[in-house]
Amino acid sequence: MTAIHLATRDDLPRLTETLARAFHDDPVGTHLQGGRYHHRRARMGFEMLGRNMLDHGRVLRTGGFEAAALWARPGHWRMPVGSIVRTLHLSLGAYRTGIFRALAWLSRVEKVHPAEPHYYLEVLGTDPTHQGQGWGSRLVPPMLDVADDERVGAYLESMKQSNVPYYRRFGFEVVREITHPTAPPVWTMWRDPR
Repeated sequence: MTAIHLATRDDLPRLTETLARAFHDDPVGTHLQGGRYHHRRARMGFEMLGRNMLDHGRVLRTGGFEAAALWARPGHWRMPVGSIVRTLHLSLGAYRTGIFRALAWLSRVEKVHPAEPHYYLEVLGTDPTHQGQGWGSRLVPPMLDVADDERVGAYLESMKQSNVPYYRRFGFEVVREITHPTAPPVWTMWRDPR
């Protein structure tokens, strides 16, 4: 079994490649990119998220970069303005003229983000060549153990209804389905500490 590693800045190129490959069929990501998936642009988006989460959360990866997870610490799920400015070139590269569509979607999702302290699983992805082998599942329990030790919840948004049963295995339950007039639905999920 491969070890779980805390990612570093040096890991970003391989980590963003893993996540870009993992999300090749993500309906929300495809929508935000204008209806067609662009691998290079997705890498830019995940680099932006990864850089920010390295500063304000925990980024986990498997030993061979089969899977990666971006977790925000309690009270740090909202990206600081300074981080937004530093990574703006990546956001603009990822979304281009669709940046306003992405901001509208993000605003709708952020309105229902829980206020109580929690660890936020912003991204979990496994390279398609390794999916179904348990790589991603290794990146969830370590942070849930931390949340349990700190007596705080855990939260995520599932971009695919088919992933809801997967997250239920870890104790997450659907809180609501977010609909948007022009975007695919999203399922918010919460897990109480144990």
